[in-house]
Amino acid sequence: MLKDGSADLVTETDQRVEQIIISFLQDKFPTHCFIGEESVAAGKQQAFTDGPTWMIDPIDGTTNFVHRWPYVAVSIGLCVNKEVVVGVVYNPILDEMFSAKKNQGAFLNNKPICVGKQTELSASLLVQEFGSQRDDKSVAFKQGNILKMLKHPVQAIRCCGSAALDLCMLATGAADAYFEFGIHCWDIAAGGLIVKEAGGYMADTEGGPLDLMSRRCLAAGTEQLAIQISRMIDHVRLERD
Repeated sequence: MLKDGSADLVTETDQRVEQIIISFLQDKFPTHCFIGEESVAAGKQQAFTDGPTWMIDPIDGTTNFVHRWPYVAVSIGLCVNKEVVVGVVYNPILDEMFSAKKNQGAFLNNKPICVGKQTELSASLLVQEFGSQRDDKSVAFKQGNILKMLKHPVQAIRCCGSAALDLCMLATGAADAYFEFGIHCWDIAAGGLIVKEAGGYMADTEGGPLDLMSRRCLAAGTEQLAIQISRMIDHVRLERD
């Protein structure tokens, strides 16, 4: 099935996985709130308050899942007072479980992970996504920023097809930086905490604290690298989650 266009897919599996996760958590935590990708797509709105709120992407990388590309993840983040305090990203294809708790470090299959400490863009591997929007304005904006990176030049750019796993790759040190416009809170809640707990830097694309609902983010192994990228790219404000 399609959501908004040929590049934005949803499957019965997305919907069923989200139902299973929410049902399980509701039994354990009946007073908690839930913001799930497929629930929102179906028209169910949930205000983001200070109360305990789970942000769920049942299959981050649905297009990958449909094409059997092995970068697929379940992403679950728990927010308290609008701050992510627990994050889990699981790739069932590769059996990789990324996890983090606030102030307790980040882990891959229970082994500690740490970001790289690259400070120079010319020696960095950048992860990027094109997203699902295919209108001329959106495509031109994304291409423009990627061109800026290539002309600097960045050492390499990779596109995995999953924002959550992009952030996890950064948390392991396999990638050095990531930025995106148009993502949603459920894409980055868990992965963002994993990056921070691995020693990385998460912020708004123009600097300042990350706003989960702003639909844009910048992440890097070091603040110095993030600042370089922020100063080079164009920025846009989007409709909030």
